[in-house]
Amino acid sequence: MASKPKKKNPRLASGRKRARQNVKLNAANTSLRSKYRTAVKNVEKAVLAGDKTKATELFAKAQSVLDTIADKGIFHKNKAARDKSRLSAKVKALATAAA
Repeated sequence: MASKPKKKNPRLASGRKRARQNVKLNAANTSLRSKYRTAVKNVEKAVLAGDKTKATELFAKAQSVLDTIADKGIFHKNKAARDKSRLSAKVKALATAAA
């Protein structure tokens, strides 16, 4: 099993600082990416369960998460818009099916 080649330490102070910052930014972005996916997944689970009120409530929360992450540039704004649109359609279909 071949492991990744070990990265060399940057020589310049600015490079060392950049490496430190990259570790922090990577951790923050990973956390937000996970939050995004969890929000989408929760809405989809509620839709599959057929729980209209819960799906609507979770969708409202998910919208703000999707917008925030698109604004930060972690996911492209069009991806966020596409995901919101698809979730919205699922929630609406659930509402009309229940009615």
